Amino acid sequence: MRKNKFFAMALAAMMLAGCGTSSTVPITGRKQNILVSDEQVLSLSNQQYQEYMNSAKVSTNATNTAMVKRCGQRLANAVVSYLQQNGMAQEVANYKWEFNLVQDNSVNAFCMPGGKIVVYEGLLPVTKDEASLAVVLGHEIAHAVAKHSAERMSNEIRKQYGGQILGAVLQGTGASTNLQTISSTVFGLGSALGGAAYSRSQENEADHLGIIFAAMAGYDPMVAIDFWKRMAAATGNSYSLLSDHPSDESRIKNIQGWMNEAKQYYTPQTTTSKSASTKTTTTTKSSLNSSGKPIKATKTIKIGPK
Repeated sequence: MRKNKFFAMALAAMMLAGCGTSSTVPITGRKQNILVSDEQVLSLSNQQYQEYMNSAKVSTNATNTAMVKRCGQRLANAVVSYLQQNGMAQEVANYKWEFNLVQDNSVNAFCMPGGKIVVYEGLLPVTKDEASLAVVLGHEIAHAVAKHSAERMSNEIRKQYGGQILGAVLQGTGASTNLQTISSTVFGLGSALGGAAYSRSQENEADHLGIIFAAMAGYDPMVAIDFWKRMAAATGNSYSLLSDHPSDESRIKNIQGWMNEAKQYYTPQTTTSKSASTKTTTTTKSSLNSSGKPIKATKTIKIGPK
């Protein structure tokens, strides 16, 4: 009896190890084993995202809304181009990028799998400019590109159903309910920026990738240091209270360590603003030029390390 029980447990362990899809996180090269498909994750996340947006109040500030959408799409375009150039386009093949600004005074932003990103109005006084907003959006895009939610779902499945046949969880009777229950805690809808939805290692990876993604899009990665210092002041370093998440001090130290790498991807995008008598060229750091009009990039760059 004991021998049969041991054999069954060993078989289940081998199935857990062998199931799923192996993938590699872009840039960091970290290996993953994902038990759930993109289709399963995106179906669940899209449902939760739509439920959230149906109840949320979208910002009525046209200028700030335009900045969030412009900055987000610029980052998404840069990241997708990089992935295409490096044979990893399949990592985001089913993503439909969407960036929304909602009426909420919380200093917050979050990302759902598949590229659904929400910024709260309360975050903008801390970001102050478009380049710092790009640090936040780069961080959130990194969670999506690195499939952190799918990875957490997989870990929860292993934890909760490790002694059972995975088919009952992923394909059999009650599969939808099982995944729905897991996703409700994993997606962390509306959780604090850098908060409980992700592990410490995932937060570190999102910080790492995030400043590189911002640099790819032509935003100065150096602004990340001052931004996270402002976040520390605004939030009172509350993340250090959560053992699974980096303190602001360690986060800033890590970002400083990645800065030389990020700079290899950075080429300033020059922008031109015209007035009646002058024409000036500036490096993009803020959302509006001196005449109050949205900045438009005029330089095309090849994305990747120099």
